[in-house]
Amino acid sequence: MKQILVLNSGSSSIKYELFDMDSAGPLESGLVERIGEDESCLKQSFPASTSTPPSRSIDVSVPDHQQGMELIRRALSENASFAGGRHLVGIGHRAVHGGETYSGPTLIDDRVIETMKQLVPLAPLHHPANLIGMEVARSAFPDVPQVAVFDTAFHQTLPAFAYRYAVPQDWYRRFGLRRYGFHGTSHAYVAKQVARHLKRPLADVNTIVFHLGNGASATAIRGGVSVDTSMGLTPLEGLVMGTRCGDLDPAILIQMGKQSGMSLDQMDEVLNKQSGLKGLCGANDMREVLAKESAGDEAAALAVEIFVYRIKKYLGAYHAVLGRLDAVAFTAGIGEHSHEIRARSCSDLESLGIAIDAARNTSVEPPICEIQTSESRVKVVVVSTDEEFEIAEQTLACVQNAGN
Repeated sequence: MKQILVLNSGSSSIKYELFDMDSAGPLESGLVERIGEDESCLKQSFPASTSTPPSRSIDVSVPDHQQGMELIRRALSENASFAGGRHLVGIGHRAVHGGETYSGPTLIDDRVIETMKQLVPLAPLHHPANLIGMEVARSAFPDVPQVAVFDTAFHQTLPAFAYRYAVPQDWYRRFGLRRYGFHGTSHAYVAKQVARHLKRPLADVNTIVFHLGNGASATAIRGGVSVDTSMGLTPLEGLVMGTRCGDLDPAILIQMGKQSGMSLDQMDEVLNKQSGLKGLCGANDMREVLAKESAGDEAAALAVEIFVYRIKKYLGAYHAVLGRLDAVAFTAGIGEHSHEIRARSCSDLESLGIAIDAARNTSVEPPICEIQTSESRVKVVVVSTDEEFEIAEQTLACVQNAGN
């Protein structure tokens, strides 16, 4: 048996999932949350096929990430299938930003840690937490190969004309200002699942993937390769999101600075945490926004209209980028669960060969399901994303390629 442990370390949490790579199935998942707070706890989930109760929550003091990792170690040791870690062949870490340095999964050593520290300015909210998770996991499992899987890596295949901004070259050379893209593990996973579902080689399938959640992004994927994506230097660019504005005239910041006296930090806070759906109608959860629209809230109705209009703009643009389009895929919280958003996003696109069947769209069955009409030239597919398993697969491949 070959097992991979996947870790996603945040500023006050550590998510984990243990996979049996021989059966391609999860053995246990969990979350240590509110680290450093008074009401920290461990939540665990187990597959329905085991004799263990499907989930449980334990209130426990977790003052720091080191203690959080020790708690995860103890929890895993109670799982008979973990067998004291004898089958653990690698640990995969979700890492948000690899800059231009990392274009694939990377074995973690001291040099990688130092390089990632230098990349902190590109992801100041996420990188410090990612690094803490890596360092405590290396201490807790010193004999297990550890791998960083970067959200940005999948998009390192973008051509220069897609990733460069039309700003002075010096800005790019000195400060790394370019499009990096995010949600890469999700986009990569979904593209592979679509090709497998269509029973075609990945290299022969062109797909536009919409990862729609509180954070949202679109990617044009030609033969399994990312050729353009909506998020940019940061996750702020592109689609309208729960609290992020998406595409914005940069002169707005200059204008607001002059007229309101807001600092750059204040504007950053507003654009990332108080904009998007929340800024438009006061709610960032699409379920709540749709409920408000149904109750006659005009601001919510406009928010939904703007949300789907931006999706349509990217769909049309990426269709032009790809030339031939085989499939449009919807994934993540909104993409997988909101038939209304899928229907509106694909309405009146028959001229592009895209048409959704209303009945199929409202009766989606995970993990993957087609919802287009019989006349639609383009497949429209709803896919349950699994970023953790994608990280596990990339980790195993990296470890095996390194000869461990």
